[in-house]
Amino acid sequence: MSVAKDETAMAQGILFIVSAPSGAGKTSLVKALIERDQALALSVSCTTRAARSGERDGVHYHFLDQERFRREIAEGAFLEYAEVFGNLYGTRELDVRDCLDRGMDLVLEIDWQGARQVRERFSEAVSVFVLPPSVEELERRLRGRGTDADEVIARRMRQARDEMLHYGEYDYLVVNDRFETALDAITSIATAERLRLGHQRSRLRSLLDPLD
Repeated sequence: MSVAKDETAMAQGILFIVSAPSGAGKTSLVKALIERDQALALSVSCTTRAARSGERDGVHYHFLDQERFRREIAEGAFLEYAEVFGNLYGTRELDVRDCLDRGMDLVLEIDWQGARQVRERFSEAVSVFVLPPSVEELERRLRGRGTDADEVIARRMRQARDEMLHYGEYDYLVVNDRFETALDAITSIATAERLRLGHQRSRLRSLLDPLD
C-alpha cells in the first residue's frame, strides 16, 4: 500500500488552461470549479496592476512593480506574459512546473495569447475556451456591471470579438448560457482528462505493472 501512495504522489499533474472574452463568466466558473474539485489548484499569476479591495498578495496575484516584472521577463522567468489595458500579467514557469511535479492538477486562467505561449512549452496542456451564448448577451452582461463608460464597453466588445476568433486553438468549447450547466461541463472535462490512459497508467502503476 505504501508503494502505491508514493507512486501516486509522483504522478505528474495535469495543466488546464481556461480562456474566455471579458464578460463570458470565466473567473466565476474557475472559482466555482476550484471550490467543487479539491484536486484542482489555481495558478497564482503576477501582475503590475494595483491590488483591488480584498485582494491579497500571493493569494489572488503576485503584485509586482513594472521594474521587477520587466527584469523577470529579461531573466526568462515567465512561461507567458502579456500587456492588458496598460498592465502586465504573467505566469512564472517555475511555479507551474513545481506544482505539476508534485502531482497537483493546476488551472491557468489566461487569455488566448498566454494560452498559445503555454502550449509551446506544455504541449500536453488541456485547454478550454468559454463562450457567451451570443455576442448580444455578452454586451448585455458588460453593461449590466454598471462600472464602465460606453467607450470602454465598445473597446471591450471589439477585443472580445477578436478573442473569440481564436476558439479553434482550444481542445474544448463550453458555452456559458446557464452557469451550473457550464460548470458541470468543465468539471466533466477535468474528470475525463484524469481518466485518460496516459495519466491512469502513471497513477495506477502498482496495479498495472504486474499485468505486463
